[in-house]
Amino acid sequence: IDHLGNRRIRRVGELLQNQFRIGLSRMERVVRERMSIQDPSTVTPQQLINIRPIVASIEQFFGSSQLSQFMDQHNPLGELTHKRRMSALGPGGLTRDR
Repeated sequence: IDHLGNRRIRRVGELLQNQFRIGLSRMERVVRERMSIQDPSTVTPQQLINIRPIVASIEQFFGSSQLSQFMDQHNPLGELTHKRRMSALGPGGLTRDR
């Protein structure tokens, strides 16, 4: 039932895409709120759009995800092994209990 062959590896691009989508939805909510508050005839796109929600969601991913870690760049062999390492843990993967 819970076999590793049934699991799928989620690439970094897919994880970042999910975070970007979350940031876009937050930004959309902020823009909709600002559009409902301000006068539509005098508002400019610069007053409506703020990229902080997107930046915050991506920074949150790189800063607090259990899959994100600093890379050892002092030792070339250590850097190579670090790049080749994969983890089955993380969002959508295994937990330590299993």
